[in-house]
Amino acid sequence: MNLLTRTTKNFAILVLSIGFSCTTLAQTKPAVVDPNKAPIAAAGIDEVYQLVDAVVTKVDSKTRTVTLKDKDGTVTNFVAGPEIKNFPQIKVGDRLTVTHELAVVIELLKVNNQGIRSEVQTTSQTSAPLGSKPASVISNTTTIIATVIGIDRQKLTISVKGPKGKPDIYRIKNAALLKDIAVNDEVKIVLYDAMAASFTAPAPAAAQKK
Repeated sequence: MNLLTRTTKNFAILVLSIGFSCTTLAQTKPAVVDPNKAPIAAAGIDEVYQLVDAVVTKVDSKTRTVTLKDKDGTVTNFVAGPEIKNFPQIKVGDRLTVTHELAVVIELLKVNNQGIRSEVQTTSQTSAPLGSKPASVISNTTTIIATVIGIDRQKLTISVKGPKGKPDIYRIKNAALLKDIAVNDEVKIVLYDAMAASFTAPAPAAAQKK
């Protein structure tokens, strides 16, 4: 599963986990990360992308409909499903944010895996406790054992081939990391991405202005 597919899937799961219907995906246009923009900066990068940032303008308790307005003035209606237990905590003025965090850590540690490439992926999800404003986080950690197939010490990039057989290119910030790495070495790469959605109350100052 590539980054774009996983990001879109996580966005759908995240929306459902805080209780909204799947029609949300058709109404919003999240700025998902483009996986074709290679190479990905690595060795300690931590980037956060804002997918949704909107304010609650209306809450209909009878129909469990929440009306949101984003910075561009676009108004969207969300219907909270019965699985959302914290619906009463959503108030007018609350802000809904959905973010995607991407971190890539290339340890570039030589491993003796006897030429066997592997990929292990773990996923976890947490939700806000009952009585709090709705919130949920989905995180994925992927550990890959890959074979180095190319090194460009001038551009500070490394090309590796993982278990799926497709080459991936990563940009290394620290040139020293490439010092003891050679073609055909086996290295360990850790990829981390997380998506978080939450409703938060407005700051006191903002509330007073209203």
